Formats: sequence, C-alpha cells, structure tokens
Amino acid sequence: MLLLSSRRYLLARSCSLLRIHAIAMGGHNNSDVGEQQQQAAKKPAGSSLNAAELIAQSANATPAPSTARANLSSIVPGWFSEISAMWPGEAHSLKVEKVLFEGKSDYQDVVVFESATYGRVLVLDGVIQLTQRDECAYQEMITHLPLCSIPNPKKVLVVGGGDGGVLREIARHKSVDQIDICEIDKMVVDVAKEFFPDVAVGFEDPRVNLHIGDGVAFLREVPEGTYDAIIVDSSDPVGPAQALFERPFYRTLDQALRPGGVICTQAESLWVHMPIIKNIVSACRHTFKGSINYAWTSVPTYPSGLIGFMLCSKAGPAVNFLEPCNPIDQAIDPEKSSRRPMKFYNSAMHAAAFSLPQFAKVELEHLLTPPPSS
Repeated sequence: MLLLSSRRYLLARSCSLLRIHAIAMGGHNNSDVGEQQQQAAKKPAGSSLNAAELIAQSANATPAPSTARANLSSIVPGWFSEISAMWPGEAHSLKVEKVLFEGKSDYQDVVVFESATYGRVLVLDGVIQLTQRDECAYQEMITHLPLCSIPNPKKVLVVGGGDGGVLREIARHKSVDQIDICEIDKMVVDVAKEFFPDVAVGFEDPRVNLHIGDGVAFLREVPEGTYDAIIVDSSDPVGPAQALFERPFYRTLDQALRPGGVICTQAESLWVHMPIIKNIVSACRHTFKGSINYAWTSVPTYPSGLIGFMLCSKAGPAVNFLEPCNPIDQAIDPEKSSRRPMKFYNSAMHAAAFSLPQFAKVELEHLLTPPPSS
C-alpha cells in the first residue's frame, strides 16, 4: 500500500507547475511550454488527457516534471497552488520564499519550501501535508481525541505519520509504554528530521519503534488484541489509499485492538467530501461494535480549512468520545509538556470537536452513536 505517509492523496498528482529555475527567475521557460504543446498535439485522436495536461494546455503552464516541483504555479510565479479533483473549483495558495528540498522517493514526490506566512511546508505529490504554523491543530487533535477517551492507554500504533508529529503528541501521555509506527516511505522520515525537527522530535522518544513498510501488511501480522489505540494518519480514499477506508482494513484494525480499544483516522472535510464521509461512517458501523463518532477541527492549509476524524471503539468497556475520561491535564507528563507546550488541544476543544453544523447533522447524526442521556 502506497502513500500511507500522506494526509491527502492527489487524484491528479500535479497540475499547474513551475520548473526549478522559475522561482529564482520569476517566470517559466517558454520553450518548455512550446515543447509540451507539441507533445500534446502528437497524442492519438480520441486519447484522453490527464488533469495535469489539461491544465497545462489551458494555462500555458509547464506540466509536472518527475522531480517533484509540485504545483508551483506558472500563472503567478513564486506561489504554490494546491489543485486537485478532490476539491474541484478551488485551490489554496502560499507564497514561496525558498525551496529547501525536492526529491523523489520510491513512492512519491517530496518537496519542502519556506513560505511567507506559514513557515516551512511539507508537500507530498503536490499536496500539503503540514506547515509549521498550523500542524499543531491536526497532530494534537488526531492524537488526544482518542487517547483522552480511554483510561491509561499503554500500547499505541500509528499507521503512516512519517513526519513524527503524532508520535510527539503520543509521547506526552505518561501511561503509554509502547509506541509502534509503520511508515512506508523512509524519505519522509528523513526529510522531517532534517527540516521539521520540532515535529520529528517524536522519533527521539525511547518508547518508539519505527517500522518502514506497508501498514496494511504490518497490521495483518499483529496478534489479536495488541493495541489500546490505533491512529491512522492516512491519505484520501482514492487511488492506492482506497483500501484504508474499506471494511477489510477496518476489520484488521478491530482485530488488532483490545476490548474497548479505539481508533482514530483522518476522515476528510465536511464541506467538500460528505459522500465519502458517509461511506466511511457506514463501513465503520458494520465493523466496530462500540461507539462511532465523527469530529473535526480547523486546519487553514487543508482543503476548505478543516479536516475530520473518525473515532470508533471495539466491543468491550464502553467509550464515550464526547466526554474524555482521561483528561489531558491528568494524562500528560508535566515535564515533557512544559518543554513543548501544546498549542491547540484542550478539554474544551475536545468536546467542541464533536459538535456538527446543521447540514452535517442531517447527513450523519442517524449513523453516529448518540450522546449519553443526562
């Protein structure tokens, strides 16, 4: 399974892009554009163009090279624009001050750049994974929502999450004895350690065991009932990551949990992905026999400015995700938190994350576990 390190998978990998020298020169190479147009003209009649080629032709942009200069716009030189069929008709853009790294691993293109307003930015296959400014919202919420909902979690697994941010947050919990992470792309781990040390610091905790490999295959080998919590920092349910949002994978997660154990997975945006979210909730209802809940948080550099989380528990001791039984002030190691205070999560944010806007309640409320009666 590919791209377990990615938070979101680009359906059309890269769209409007700029060659390496364009950032420095402030423009694109017109000879390259003409060359690409000639190549497009040679396509057999009736053959289809992919999204990158269509946008390149319409905007006279240089299509994506294989060296990861993903979505640096040739229309407005010096800007990164995240364009995808997963969020049609919109694109979030960041001004690029300097490209710090670009490479191509066995699985994906990897780019790091310094932005004007969000600090350093990690991009995989043309899609923003994190920025220094707002990564706290995603990392803290996807971690503490599940871990603060069960008493004394001891064994935790992370699938994906190669930047190390989720590890950093798990390591705050003093009850945790073992943190396993399975990340398929070693380049993501190495790049995070070099360019995002405040995020990748999670790898330094002695409780962390890093496994480089396929997360799906890893889970198949896990003995039943191993983990108290599993956090799936996954990509979008399209292309190679689709299996991570289907019933067989959820059954594997359920088997790896101890009774009453919990999972938390990335679960898309309420504004742009409601049909996908309903499918996720439906699949979870057929698999997990405990609680089923949906939460969300604000992440400005993600599509529509927010991201959701699916939280489920295995049959066993009851779990009420809406009211944390393991409050963060009691769960964390005070010494670790004083060195790196949290920036986003607190108990009030935990409770608020499960409040759905009316349009989402209409679509999802009947599928979710109702709050306990007072």
